[in-house]
Amino acid sequence: MTLPQPPHFPFSAVVGADGPDGPDPMPLALILTTIAPEVGGVLVRGEKGTAKSTIVRALAAVLPPVGDDPVPLVELPIGATEDRVTGSINIESALAEGKAEYEPGLLAKAHRGILYVDEVNLLHDHLVDLLLDAAAMGRATVERDGVSITHDARFVLVGTMNPEEGELRPQLLDRFGLTVEVAAPRDPALRAEVVRRRMAYDADPAGFSSRYAEAEEALSSRIAEAQRLIGLVRLSDTALLKIAEVCAAFDVDGLRADIVTARTAVAHAAWCGRDSVELADIRVAATLALPHRRRRKPFDAPGLDEDVLDQILGDEELPPDPDDDPEPPTNGPDDGPDEGPADGPDEGPADGPDEGPADGPDEGHEGEGTSAESAARAPDTPEVPGSEGSTSTTSSGSTYRPRLLTVRGVGTGTAGRRSRARTSSGRRVGATAPTGRGGAIHLVETLRAALPHQHARGRTSGPLLLRPADLRVPVREGRESNLVLFCVDASGSMAARRRMEQVKAAVLSLLLDAYQRRDKVGLVTFRGSGAELALPPTHSVDAAATRLEDLPAGGRTPLAEGLLQAAHVLAVERTRDPHRRPLLVVVTDGRATAGPDAVLRSREAAALIAGAGISSVVVDCESGPLRMGLAARLAEHLGAEHLPIGEVSAEVLVTAARGRAA
Repeated sequence: MTLPQPPHFPFSAVVGADGPDGPDPMPLALILTTIAPEVGGVLVRGEKGTAKSTIVRALAAVLPPVGDDPVPLVELPIGATEDRVTGSINIESALAEGKAEYEPGLLAKAHRGILYVDEVNLLHDHLVDLLLDAAAMGRATVERDGVSITHDARFVLVGTMNPEEGELRPQLLDRFGLTVEVAAPRDPALRAEVVRRRMAYDADPAGFSSRYAEAEEALSSRIAEAQRLIGLVRLSDTALLKIAEVCAAFDVDGLRADIVTARTAVAHAAWCGRDSVELADIRVAATLALPHRRRRKPFDAPGLDEDVLDQILGDEELPPDPDDDPEPPTNGPDDGPDEGPADGPDEGPADGPDEGPADGPDEGHEGEGTSAESAARAPDTPEVPGSEGSTSTTSSGSTYRPRLLTVRGVGTGTAGRRSRARTSSGRRVGATAPTGRGGAIHLVETLRAALPHQHARGRTSGPLLLRPADLRVPVREGRESNLVLFCVDASGSMAARRRMEQVKAAVLSLLLDAYQRRDKVGLVTFRGSGAELALPPTHSVDAAATRLEDLPAGGRTPLAEGLLQAAHVLAVERTRDPHRRPLLVVVTDGRATAGPDAVLRSREAAALIAGAGISSVVVDCESGPLRMGLAARLAEHLGAEHLPIGEVSAEVLVTAARGRAA
C-alpha cells in the first residue's frame, strides 16, 4: 500500500518570497527563469539549511500547467551516469527480443518542466556540461550503441550548491544564466518566523498548504500573465546600450553576460507588467547575471559591487530612442535612408551569438610559472630560530602550474583528473557483467560468454542463443579524484620570510591543481607543542586557501604530532568515504625538535603511515649550501616520494627533462 505524499511546502510560504518590496533574489531568479527559460537556468549558492531545496521543489506547483499536464519536476541524483541522463539502448529488450530500443533518460522526462540538481558542484564536470548544452539548445542528441536520436529537452535547469563543499569550475559557472547567494537571516524576528512556519507545516502539511492556496493561485496567474506579456516587451536601443555599458564596466568576458542580462531585464519587465525595459529592470538583471561572470582571482568568491552598479546606471530614467519621436522628420534630399533597427520582441540580443569561455581541460596558471619558479628556487634568507611563543604570518607568492602528484596503483573512486582508476569513461581495459540497466555493450565479450552454453541451450544451428547473463560491458580505466591532505610545518625553522613564501606558493599552487582535478582537500598544521586540523577534509579549496593565507608560524617542530594527526584524519575519512584514496603531502624541512625523543617518535609515526599503505609525498623545504637531508630521510620512513620544493613547479620538471635530452 502506497501512502499519499504530503503537499510540498508552498512557494509563497517561504519567508522572503512574499516580501512587501517583491521576492528576495532567490525566488525572484527562479520566477524570472520560468518566465523566460532562454535565460539559461539558475545556480543557487548558499550554506546548508537555507531552504534552497525546499523552494525549488515548491516552484513546480505554482507554474502554469502545460496543456492539461502539471509541470514536471525531475531531480537528478549526484550518482547518475551519462546513460541515465541522456538515455541509451534498452539492454533487456535487446537481449530478449533482439530489438535496439531507445530508453529515454532524465533529460527527456524533464521536457517542458524543471530539472533540479542538488549539490551540482559535486556532479562530474562532463555531466554538468551536458546538462547546460541541452538547456541552451532545447534538445538532446544521443549517439550510442547503434542508437541515433535527437529529442526535445526544453527545461529550466536549477542547481543548488554549498560553496563549503567546493566550487564549480569557472567555465561551467559562467554558463548558468543567473546565480544567487543565500544565507540564513540574521534578524531574530525573521528567524523566528521561519521556524514558526516550518513547525506549522510539519504539524499539518495539508492544513498549512490550504492557508496559502489563494496566494499560490495568484502567483501562478501572475507568472502566466508574464509569460504571455514577455513577447510584447520592448527592449530599446538605449536600454541595450546601457546593458552593454554595465557589462563592459564589470570587465566580463565574452557576450554571454550581455545576452543573459538583456533577456533577464525583459523577463523582469514582464513580471512587473510593463511593456518596455526600464533602469530598474536592468539593475535587477545585472545583480543576478553578472556576479559570477566578473573577472576574479583564483579562490575569490563571486560578487558584484552594487554601489558601482548604481553609479553606472544613474538616477535618471532611460532617455527615449531617436526613433521614438512621435513626429520624426521626413528624409530630405540630403538625408540617407533610416537604417535604425526597429525594436521588438524578435530584435536585440536574444538572437545574438552565445559566446563565452570555451570548455576544456583547465591546465592551471601556466603564465605565472616563471616568477614563482625562481622564487621557489631562491636560497633562504638567514633564519632566526623561533621561540616557543613567537609567531608571525607571511603572505604567499605567485602560484604556478605544479607537477602532477598521484596515488600509487589503480583505484575505483569518483571520476576525476588525478590518479589511475576504474571509471565510466576512459580507455577500455577489459569487460565484466553489468551492474545496472544502462551501459555500452561489449559485443565481442558478450558473444564469447554465450558460446560455451549453446549446446546446453539446445542450439544446433542458426543464430546464437543469448541470455541476459551473457551480457558484458567494458571495463574502462580513467582518472579519479582523491583526498589530498596537506600536513604543513609551521614551526620556527620554517618561519623565515623567504621560506614561508615558498611554502605558501607551493601549497597554493597544489591547491589550485586539486581544485581543477576535483579533489577533496584538508589541512593539518603543526608548530609549538602540537598539531591541529586547520581544515577538515572538504571540497572547498577556497576555504583551504584562506586558512593557509592566515597561517601563523613559529615555535618548535612537533613533527611526530603532525604526522599522527594526519594519520588520524585519514583513518576517519577512510570510514566516511572508503572509495576515495588519500594522498598525504607533508611540507617540511624534516626537523623534529618538540618533546623528548622527538626524532624517534617522528620515525614511528612515519612507519605507522607507511604501514597503512598511504601514498605520500614529502615536499622538502630545506635549502642553502649546507643541508642535513632530514626531509629525505623522512620520505624513506614514509615510503614517500621526495620532492624538493624547487621542483614542485611543472616547468622545472620540463626544463630538467630538456636538459637531459640535449
